[in-house]
Amino acid sequence: IFERLAEAMPEPKTELVYHSPFELLLAVLLSAQMTDAGVNRATEKLFKVANTPASILALGPEKLGDYLKSINAPYQV
Repeated sequence: IFERLAEAMPEPKTELVYHSPFELLLAVLLSAQMTDAGVNRATEKLFKVANTPASILALGPEKLGDYLKSINAPYQV
C-alpha cells in the first residue's frame, strides 16, 4: 500500500503550516478538532511562543488552553 501511495503521490502536500516534525505532529493532532485552516490560525500564534515539547510543557495547561480555545480542543491536565 505504501509503495502504491508513494508512486501515486511522491510528494504529498498538506494545508497545515509547520516548520518542524514536532509542529506537524501537534498540528495533525489538533486538526482532528477543526479544519486545517482553523488549526493554522491557532498554531500561528502558539508556535511563535512554543514550538518544542519543552516549551509547550513550560506554558502549562492554562496558557496552552488559551492558544487552543479557537480550536475547541479539549485537553487533560
